[in-house]
Amino acid sequence: MAISFASAFAGHDKTLEFRSARAAVLANNIANADTPNYKARDISFDSLLNAESSRLKLAGSNPRHISGEGVASESEELLFRNANQPSLDGNTVDMQREQAEYAQNSLQFDTSFMFLDRKISGMKKALTGN
Repeated sequence: MAISFASAFAGHDKTLEFRSARAAVLANNIANADTPNYKARDISFDSLLNAESSRLKLAGSNPRHISGEGVASESEELLFRNANQPSLDGNTVDMQREQAEYAQNSLQFDTSFMFLDRKISGMKKALTGN
């Protein structure tokens, strides 16, 4: 029986990729807090998951299985954030919100990493028999 890492990691690897991408977007927002006309961006996990799943095709072992082919989404995964208090120069970055979102994303990244680490440790224990 072959081991499939995609099913063995139970999606925790994709969650880490999402958290890393979101950290980069949030850090970019923080870096451009003083740039005139800069619009704050964010990534939605739902939009990323829907865009990813629309590109994936289901594998079937029987020709009578449903094909599961979807239409690829043309929408971009990055979304513009609605500004609570846009500045006079058109910048929509709210530093306090960005820092709070970054801190929350960091905690969620650490949690996802811990789950993935435990998943790998469990697989190593199963393979070595300890």
